[in-house]
Amino acid sequence: MGGLLGGWLSVELIKRASGIRRRTGDLFVLPLCVGIAVGRIGCFIAGLADDTYGKATQLPWAVDFGDGIGRHPVQVYEIVFLAFLGFVVSMKANLPEGARFRIFLSGYLAWRLAIDFLKPQPLMAGLNLIQWVCAAGLLILATTFVIDLRFKRKELHEQAFG
Repeated sequence: MGGLLGGWLSVELIKRASGIRRRTGDLFVLPLCVGIAVGRIGCFIAGLADDTYGKATQLPWAVDFGDGIGRHPVQVYEIVFLAFLGFVVSMKANLPEGARFRIFLSGYLAWRLAIDFLKPQPLMAGLNLIQWVCAAGLLILATTFVIDLRFKRKELHEQAFG
């Protein structure tokens, strides 16, 4: 999550410093979905050593990573989710520039916020560190969305009334 959000912040800062006003993230959505999914394959293969495994479960699809405990295959859940998210953001729709990236990022942050409840991680005030980062990212996305709406409203008002 740090790499994803840090990359987003870095790109936005460099764009601002370079005077680039256009939304550029849409082109990266599918590569991000594929890249993260490939990474999750690696996490699944690494098993317990990767420290991304799920909590114990009795579900029939539980995976034993060699310790005799059936666990949620959270890495596989995430791969399936990323395939779904990639499909959704690839659908033909008349979306404003940057919307696909925002849909991807908000969807992925919300997913990680939810799925990490199935991981045995230390909690701080009910959430693990990744979940807190996801919550902060969602708050930032919501804030930028509201700011964009206000800017667009102001722009439309000026066009209508001069």
